[in-house]
Amino acid sequence: MNYWLLLLPVIAGFIGWITNLVAIKMLFHPRQEVNVLGIKIQGIFPKRQAQFAQKLGKLVSEELLSFDEIARTISSPQNLEKLSPLIESHVDHFLRQKLSAEMPMISMFIGDKTITKLKAVFMEELTTLFPSLMTEYAGELKQQLDLEAIVTEKVAGFSSDKLESILLQIMSREFRFVEIIGGVLGFLIGLVQVAITVLTA
Repeated sequence: MNYWLLLLPVIAGFIGWITNLVAIKMLFHPRQEVNVLGIKIQGIFPKRQAQFAQKLGKLVSEELLSFDEIARTISSPQNLEKLSPLIESHVDHFLRQKLSAEMPMISMFIGDKTITKLKAVFMEELTTLFPSLMTEYAGELKQQLDLEAIVTEKVAGFSSDKLESILLQIMSREFRFVEIIGGVLGFLIGLVQVAITVLTA
């Protein structure tokens, strides 16, 4: 048996690992387009950064931060219920303290029963007003803030180093897994080649 054949799986594993490593590196490098033997080469992300930014901006504005969803959330009865104690406290403070300070004559005729009734009227009116007010506010915010344009501009303006750093922080484990899988598959293919060679010798 040719013992040099035993090196074949190791060599194949190394080739599989280095091939995947180079493929991952080429996601980000070279930063600028280079010409190699008439073939133009550039990292995928630097080359497609503008398209990536545009797609991400569209995804964020339509799926992740939908103004319609924001409007439904902030105008929900549950949110009003959470805010009610704070609002009622402010109304109470206004009727008992500020009103008496600003308009002493009127406050002389307002007792606890009247304050309680006024608070009830204010809170009932707020229950009707709050959803429409928040929905209108979200609509105004949507017109003022173009999320798609903001995200697209920010991502398109990232330096290649920053973009690579962000993606590596998110996907470093996955990239390492791809490298290892390349080595393992290459090693297994090498073992198969050794087996075939030995069996057909």
